[in-house]
Amino acid sequence: MSVGVGDRAPEFTLPGTGDRTYSLDDFLGRPIVLVFYPGDDTPVCTKQLNSYNDGLDRFAALDARVVGISPQDVDSHERFAGEHGFDFPLLADTDKTVAAAYGTLGPVGFPRRSVFIIDADGVIRYAHRAMAGLTYRPVEELLDALARLD
Repeated sequence: MSVGVGDRAPEFTLPGTGDRTYSLDDFLGRPIVLVFYPGDDTPVCTKQLNSYNDGLDRFAALDARVVGISPQDVDSHERFAGEHGFDFPLLADTDKTVAAAYGTLGPVGFPRRSVFIIDADGVIRYAHRAMAGLTYRPVEELLDALARLD
């Protein structure tokens, strides 16, 4: 069973960029845009994360943080983030435990491109799991969902 809108967001603690460990609790108190992406340095993921990075000031205007999660290790994330100048953390879910908790694993265990918006209290208010990973949710759609949070 996977989580959806209205459910409490599953807790996580993962290593990430910036030489630190992150947990869901670190972000509570303000909205979080939790982005599950299949892989560092892949064409669609790179385009997706660059678009979110370009929109960071717009997310910040709604007091929201963006966080990326994928199964690559922290070294891969550091290279990827450094190459593209991402100003949000990338977390390493190498055993895919967090992806499984959020229901983002496909039938053969490959992570599906997915986005969750979690409110300041830790409740999921938006959930999108892609069936095919060739597209991603645009910044405008995520901003609209954030603007509807009470």
